[in-house]
Amino acid sequence: MTTHAPPDTSHAAVAAVELVKVYGSGDTAVRALDGVSVGFGRAEFTAIMGSSGSGKSTLMHCLAGLDTATSGRVLLGGTELTGQSDRTLTRVRRERIGFVFQSFNLLPQLTAAQNITLPLDLAGRQPDAELLARLVDLLGLRDRLKHRPSELSGGQQQRVALARALVARPEVVFADEPTGNLDSRSGAEVLTILRDSVRDLGQTVVMVTHDPIAAAYADRVVLLADGRIAGEIDKPDQVSVTDALRDLAARG
Repeated sequence: MTTHAPPDTSHAAVAAVELVKVYGSGDTAVRALDGVSVGFGRAEFTAIMGSSGSGKSTLMHCLAGLDTATSGRVLLGGTELTGQSDRTLTRVRRERIGFVFQSFNLLPQLTAAQNITLPLDLAGRQPDAELLARLVDLLGLRDRLKHRPSELSGGQQQRVALARALVARPEVVFADEPTGNLDSRSGAEVLTILRDSVRDLGQTVVMVTHDPIAAAYADRVVLLADGRIAGEIDKPDQVSVTDALRDLAARG
């Protein structure tokens, strides 16, 4: 595990600069983020890890424009998200960010094909037919496109969610515990697809996870503790991640 240096935001796909997030006020105030500065490189797969309450989900939500910081800055490429209106943030999320959630978040009344293209449909954009076909084949969904979510397994639903996140060519895909509701085999398939999207499509992926096995698929692990950056692991494997988390727990 290495110590953390200030981020180079000029080359980051998304970055936080001195980010603070406080929930509540007075004696009941909770400082979920306490001056976090971190950058996430383009075409890089990064896992954010930490114990429950460390601030990892709050950091991801602020980076993705799903929550607003109390102070500090969030930069998506060259765009400052901090202080933008809800309308602007909604447009940024729709046009420049992809999301993969633990609970899949598919619309039950739509087919797999309709769920995949929904964000583009809402934005009034046509999908890139070549990319869509490539994703459908990569994700093994060719014979499932007319099925509704209730007719798909959990792993198939998550692959639909992955296709939806990737088809718009977002600048960053945020994945929040994407394997949390999957068995080990389906989880490994999803993580491999995320890994391949970085290698083959040049995608930037930022994933929140508590699982050292999942984190080992990433290029880098960023560790949080008590709302602060607690270290990083380059080229992580399951052992190095497990040891780092044990060290953090011992310090706490």
